[in-house]
Amino acid sequence: MADAGLPGPPESAARTRAIRIACYAVLSLVWGSTYLAMRFALETLPLFFLASARFVVAGALLFGIAAARASPMPTARQWGHSTVVGAFLLIGGNAAVLWALRYVASGTAALIIALTPLWLAVLSRARPTRALVVGIALGLAGVATLVAPSLLAHDGATDPLAAGVLMLSSLSWAVGSLIARKGGPPSGLVAAAAQMLAAGALLLALSLGAGEVADLAIAEVSWRSWLSLAYLSILGSLVGYSAYGWLLRHDTPERASTFAYVNPVVAVLLGALLADEPVTPNVLAAGALIVVGVALIVRRR
Repeated sequence: MADAGLPGPPESAARTRAIRIACYAVLSLVWGSTYLAMRFALETLPLFFLASARFVVAGALLFGIAAARASPMPTARQWGHSTVVGAFLLIGGNAAVLWALRYVASGTAALIIALTPLWLAVLSRARPTRALVVGIALGLAGVATLVAPSLLAHDGATDPLAAGVLMLSSLSWAVGSLIARKGGPPSGLVAAAAQMLAAGALLLALSLGAGEVADLAIAEVSWRSWLSLAYLSILGSLVGYSAYGWLLRHDTPERASTFAYVNPVVAVLLGALLADEPVTPNVLAAGALIVVGVALIVRRR
């Protein structure tokens, strides 16, 4: 799946459809589980170090595969493009989620990130039809439903600042998705590798600046955190990010982002089963509003 973007003979319609289905399945199920994996990894690993290690490992492995296939390496201009895309997608769109997961449940984070198709509709200057307006209103109402109890009762159930960061993170992912469609390396494999390595290098600089590496005690890192990092690197980044890159090249950004429908369901279920995260009526109502709103936006397109 990861090398599906490589130049080669035209794929048959049946093979292309099979790859598309596989990519959507990976994004829907694997990326839905990464929210809980990020929470487990953060238990004993520092934030920027965790994000950097995840993308450096996956990017290096992808570059190794690309080199073995004699794929052309990025030019200086393409490295610049990959750095911009990596900053929007993997720092603003992913590392920010790591920060927010210290304050909200993994299922709640997935629900707010499900707003990504909403931002894509707005940024693509979609004509303001009734379905679009209603979809945006429902999505925002869902976020308000999540945050309102904390604002009114000050119970800290859904931290308003973390919710705001997650909304900006979904916006950053939408911007990066649109930029990624033009100007990068011709090979989808190399493009994904360059974006992850560029973002990983920036995150490593942040980690060093914050003193995380100097303070990191390897012996104190739990096996659950190490296993979660491995899961995020291989399945979440190497496989999942490559699948998303392939979809951006072969489908519209709005359709490529429809994995956001399923991610909250997977994240909420896993959070409840494996981390005792509460599934309250408030969370269920907010989830229904967000998913229906996003469905209206994407369906009209």
